[in-house]
Amino acid sequence: MTGARTLSIVRVVTLSVALASPLVAQAGDNYASRCGVSGPPAERGSYLPLPRGDVFCPLIADPKATRSFAGYQRGNQTDLATNIAAVGIADQFSFFRADAAVPGNGVQLGIAGGVFAQFDMRSQSYDLLNADYMVGLPLTFRYGRFSGRLRPYHQSSHLGDEFLLRINPPPPTRVNLSFESVEGLFSADIMALRVYGGGEYFVGRDPIGYLPNHLLHAGTEVRPRASLGVLGVATIRVVAAADVKVVAEPVTRTGVSARFGFEFARPSEAEVGSRRWSLLGEYYTGPSPYGQFLVDQVRLTGIGFHFTP
Repeated sequence: MTGARTLSIVRVVTLSVALASPLVAQAGDNYASRCGVSGPPAERGSYLPLPRGDVFCPLIADPKATRSFAGYQRGNQTDLATNIAAVGIADQFSFFRADAAVPGNGVQLGIAGGVFAQFDMRSQSYDLLNADYMVGLPLTFRYGRFSGRLRPYHQSSHLGDEFLLRINPPPPTRVNLSFESVEGLFSADIMALRVYGGGEYFVGRDPIGYLPNHLLHAGTEVRPRASLGVLGVATIRVVAAADVKVVAEPVTRTGVSARFGFEFARPSEAEVGSRRWSLLGEYYTGPSPYGQFLVDQVRLTGIGFHFTP
């Protein structure tokens, strides 16, 4: 009887292992493959038109990263909102990749754009608070553990109509906010750690007195090699990141964004890497990342789903 019971336990344990693989680190793994930009072996050569994806890993904690998302945020500003639904639709299309002798390496040029909006969940009609429209031409590169991005881009921001019609509390003064900026970032992968740094220079600002002329940008991310396979349909990896932006206008203001959670991918990516989606908790403090409110100091906490382009 004891032997039969032991055999049953062994069978249950074996089945459990088959359904949910333990944390493992796969051989030949690197940071680029973990973030989904390693590329299939077929996509290599001196010149490759219309490649898949990008060679620069998307930034996890940057509030202005080009990604689609849907999340909830708790704010502390009465002139913004205390319960915010933040959503974004964004994607990137690549024109070509050159000098890609190794899958995932090379120099790449594309076009990227997105619309990011925030809604007041406590209002009767879920008033639109702010909408940011962005379009840019990212020039990216990767050579092994080093990667970077040079991106000229345009952003315009607009207050929501319902928000403008509020009487109590009165809405902030509307600003015809738009700018053009050139961003440069350099990134290095160190085992499970990624560090990056750079900045932006604003070449066009409207209004001039409302925006700084430059900012510094740096951050770090952690994507461990270990992952968890679940039911043969997904691979889950814990991720964490912090992103910092500093502006002087003339008072120095620092925005800090931190995110932590789980990133999901396809379980087998031998040929073609899958897009990632993540469930992330987030915290932000500093100048508002939302265009029409950027002069406000905010503190936001929340949770959201994020999807890489």
